[in-house]
Amino acid sequence: MQTNLVSGESAEVVRDDDPSEGATRSKRVEWIERWRDVIAKDPELPGVWRRQAGGFRVRGRTTDPRTGKLREVNCALPNVSKARDAYAWLRAELEKITNGTISEQPTEVPRFEAHARLVLQRKIDLGRIRSAAGRLKVENILDNHLVPEFGDEYIDKISAIRIKSWQSKIAALIRSDKMAPTTANTILGVLRQIMDEAVSDYDLRDPMRGIKPFDTREHSTYTEEEPNSLPPQDVPRFLAKMRELHPSHYAFTFLGFTTGLRPSSLRPLRRCGPNADIKWDEGVLLVRRSQTIGDDAMETTKTDLHQRLTLPREVLAVLRWHVEEQVLRKKMRESELLFPAVTGRHRARSVLDKPFDEVSKAIGLKLNFTPRGMRRTYQDLARAAGIHDAVTRAISGHATPAMQLHYSTASGDEVKHALAKVARMATVGAKVIDIEAARRRRANSGSTSRSVADDPAARTSDPADERSHGT
Repeated sequence: MQTNLVSGESAEVVRDDDPSEGATRSKRVEWIERWRDVIAKDPELPGVWRRQAGGFRVRGRTTDPRTGKLREVNCALPNVSKARDAYAWLRAELEKITNGTISEQPTEVPRFEAHARLVLQRKIDLGRIRSAAGRLKVENILDNHLVPEFGDEYIDKISAIRIKSWQSKIAALIRSDKMAPTTANTILGVLRQIMDEAVSDYDLRDPMRGIKPFDTREHSTYTEEEPNSLPPQDVPRFLAKMRELHPSHYAFTFLGFTTGLRPSSLRPLRRCGPNADIKWDEGVLLVRRSQTIGDDAMETTKTDLHQRLTLPREVLAVLRWHVEEQVLRKKMRESELLFPAVTGRHRARSVLDKPFDEVSKAIGLKLNFTPRGMRRTYQDLARAAGIHDAVTRAISGHATPAMQLHYSTASGDEVKHALAKVARMATVGAKVIDIEAARRRRANSGSTSRSVADDPAARTSDPADERSHGT
């Protein structure tokens, strides 16, 4: 095995009785900065340098038999008073590596930027960050916020006081409306993950202990004036105008309104091929993939929830019309996707931004409405249609409240019936049900004579059924 005790010049091992150690100390020492330390320019023994702050710095390399590559030991020994003792410690550590008895352990604490990049790559390799959008989000936070602030600082020198000082600057941006507190908390969350890894990797005191998130009580993403949700009575007008102005986006928008599925779950749906997600003969839609940026789709959803939705004829009819009338270009026809771009690839995340803006203006919509609002509008449509909460979540994939979903089961027929009601409301403007008024009427009319099993519509409006779904 190759062992190299690094020194500034060639040297041989000094015996315990060698007078050169004392002779070196009697000379005038020239100090230099190296390895985040101030050490003597010349080593006292091979791989051993005196430190200006006391003790010694040792550095050596040897071949790791497990990998065949050189491993380095570089460490400060502030409590060692003799060069030969530091030398003996170095030799012992190198022998541990040579014998395969020492684990992979970093000997130098890196700067923040290097450690942050390492943590990001580690999370990608372990599958904790899977989507391209997730990677891009963390990279943007590092590039635009954390690296400019902490990048050149050594990770073990970042203290709680330092982080609180940074928080004060961010708080000033929040007060001046230059940053939302939710955004600030997202940045803080990434910083916390990076520092948590540093605490574990380098056995540091946790600088994030006691660091509290930014206050969001006075900040609302959605307000009464700007809910980013269409009133149920406006949905038919919006969809009709979308079909008129942007027919290629009509089916996508229709499916978003009637199922509440995330756009990232709709974009990678496959209409054909060996792994088609829509089973035309069965009228079943399988929701099991997600796509954010680029050509790659994850073989799972954002929440790892895979869904099987039984579609009513109203929804199937719209999807068949889309395939027959809108998927016309050669590359689109060659693609397996249900909603391909003109190139045959996945549609861009921003593809609906302009159509939504144009349709909103065309129908005189006074509030701002974005594609993200389809999921919120679905919740309002389902509530207005009187659909049970458990069924609503079974369709859209919302997993909250978690326990209610855990103890509830929505059958295929129940999902199909619910989807048909939402589809009819979205297209022909079915009467919006006043939930409270309906409940009062039921309370006054006494028990119903119809069996819940015989009439699916009754199951969504029977208080007794609501109790059975919640158990």
